[in-house]
Amino acid sequence: MKNIIKIAFRNLKRSSRRTLLTAALITIGVIFVLVYSALSSSFKAYMVGEITDSMMGHIQIHKKGYIASVDNLPLDKNLNDKQLSKIQEVLDANPYVESYTYRIKLGGMFSNYISSTNIRLNAIDPQKERITLPLFEKRIMQKEPHLLKQGEMLIPELLAKGMGVKKGDTSVLVVNNKQGSVNGLNLKVVGIVEPISGPGGRDGYFHIEDAKKILRIKDAEMSEIVIRIKDVSKLQEAMKSLQSLSMIRNQKNKPVFEIHAWTKLSPFYNIIKMLDLMDISIKIILISIVLISILNVMIMSVYERIKEIGTIAAMGTPPSTIVKLFLTEGFMLGIFGAIVGSVISFIIIKVIDTIGISFAFGRQSDLVLHPSLQINDIISVSVIVIIIALIASISPAFKAAKLNPVDALRQN
Repeated sequence: MKNIIKIAFRNLKRSSRRTLLTAALITIGVIFVLVYSALSSSFKAYMVGEITDSMMGHIQIHKKGYIASVDNLPLDKNLNDKQLSKIQEVLDANPYVESYTYRIKLGGMFSNYISSTNIRLNAIDPQKERITLPLFEKRIMQKEPHLLKQGEMLIPELLAKGMGVKKGDTSVLVVNNKQGSVNGLNLKVVGIVEPISGPGGRDGYFHIEDAKKILRIKDAEMSEIVIRIKDVSKLQEAMKSLQSLSMIRNQKNKPVFEIHAWTKLSPFYNIIKMLDLMDISIKIILISIVLISILNVMIMSVYERIKEIGTIAAMGTPPSTIVKLFLTEGFMLGIFGAIVGSVISFIIIKVIDTIGISFAFGRQSDLVLHPSLQINDIISVSVIVIIIALIASISPAFKAAKLNPVDALRQN
């Protein structure tokens, strides 16, 4: 085997120009794939964090049927005191759960005493919301974070601009409760909330105690529970750990709760799937580059070395050894391109991480991307390159092994 490696290395060195060109093409392909993967993975992680940490959380629990009618914000499908106690018992004992918060979602009429309009609202516990959604306060358009208090509200930016409402203005909120009675409450606008893509991304916010007051709720009653898990990469495991809640049935033998991961609730997940599809497409391009490059250099090598192949065959070298020789050359080209490409990619990613890439997403600008190269990506891309290099070498290798020594030696 050592002799085969030495001969393969000598052959590649002898045709240095073609060898370097082929290795360069493979290296460029590896760099392209790894840098793209690092950037896209960083972008996905950043945007998932923006959505889950500022609005949706990782998992949400509702009463069965709530999501199907969420556009109407039905108060009759809120979770009651007994149901909330059961959920709290499960969540407190769950090892995947880091924190959770309650919300009441409702619709109403917002007025600044000059004009009025419809508004969708989230009634929140500010302290729990801050822990469960650590980036929520970044959406509030003010320099200093403000913990929402009773008698205060945050309104969406579109509403503020449309009605000319500013921070510090007094407003009136009018809502219908579950029994149909109309109730009003004076609230001070203490902040404007930037919109974000997804359900509830254009809602206003006020204190959950004010919601209980205006809706005349006596017992505990919530529309949804928003959950933050410790490790977002274990989302599926966390979902499975909550299946005991899905198994609970009411007197009609129908499920009481419905549990949804953020991926089922946010339209942004479709963008992530598109990026994953692009990842696959890029890897297919890499495979094509490696396949064509190795195939070309091996076929040319066979034609250029017909006499040499004939000589070693005439000396009694078995066809299997000739096949091994060409496969070794392909393997060496593949492993060289994978190693050099990985090293250069690592350097490029480090430089980009140090400098940072500024980009805009929707209404958000001056966002900075800090990519990192994952060892799994390096290993998977390198393995793909080496396997394809070997596959591309098979046809030329068998072509060389089948050459008739006499005919090969007669070639000019």
